[in-house]
Amino acid sequence: MSSNKITRNKKDDLFHVIHKVPAGDGPYVRAKHAQLVEKEPEAAIVLFWKAINAGDRVDSALKDMAVVMKQLDRTEEAIEAVKSFRGLCSKQAQESLDNVLIDLYKKCGKVEDQIDLLKRKLRMIYQGEAFNGKPTKTARSHGKKFQVSVKQETSRLLGNLGWAYMQKCNFMAAEVVYKKAQMVDPDANKACNLGLCLMKQCRYREAKSVLEGVTQGRLPGSEDCKSRKRAQDLLVQVESRQQPADEDFGNGLQQLMNQWVPLPSRSKRLPIFEEISSYRDQMAC
Repeated sequence: MSSNKITRNKKDDLFHVIHKVPAGDGPYVRAKHAQLVEKEPEAAIVLFWKAINAGDRVDSALKDMAVVMKQLDRTEEAIEAVKSFRGLCSKQAQESLDNVLIDLYKKCGKVEDQIDLLKRKLRMIYQGEAFNGKPTKTARSHGKKFQVSVKQETSRLLGNLGWAYMQKCNFMAAEVVYKKAQMVDPDANKACNLGLCLMKQCRYREAKSVLEGVTQGRLPGSEDCKSRKRAQDLLVQVESRQQPADEDFGNGLQQLMNQWVPLPSRSKRLPIFEEISSYRDQMAC
């Protein structure tokens, strides 16, 4: 092999590494080139379609095409594509296609579909069918690979389900799910969501206790600046909403008592107000 050819091959290898484009000349490779190098998403979608029809890396082509469609606000089309063509994909790809669908449902506000799919994925975990029967799976985020355990995935899915219930204003269901998620694998982000859920139910004391777990560094992820800042902001809201409510309750109760006991010289109150008065501070809290 000539030195020029060796140099050219090295340059090609370096190009693929830098741009994260696979080697080859099929429709899938051309689609990735259009997506990542030429920055032409519409052309990339056309080529991804060709790759799927040609049977060229169908698993990756369908997932990548759905992601590009989502970026172009063609979310409904992406959902239909995944549903229609996932049957052409391998068994190993189905779990990641579910995750793509969940993101698409979230993007276009299909909360009920999101809830149904999250429940189905959780049911698969409980039945031992997740991760293709393995205890861990390899996930990717921001170009980096890492291992995810069944426990971590269960907590993540429960967290997503809790947030979906929050969008439906079903705060009681969201609370149950968030608490279960924290029992499985606690973290600061879900604690903030649980705190917000309790605030929506006007249960400020409980919300404060949960959020302080983040600000005091008692939970994994508490060191994250965003989670800590969010917890601090929510605690400010808790304080601003809790104090006026306590004050209003106390003032209202006093006015009611004054109506029943208008004269200072009167020595005896009705028994019910004697009982309420003794627990007034506790009730106001």
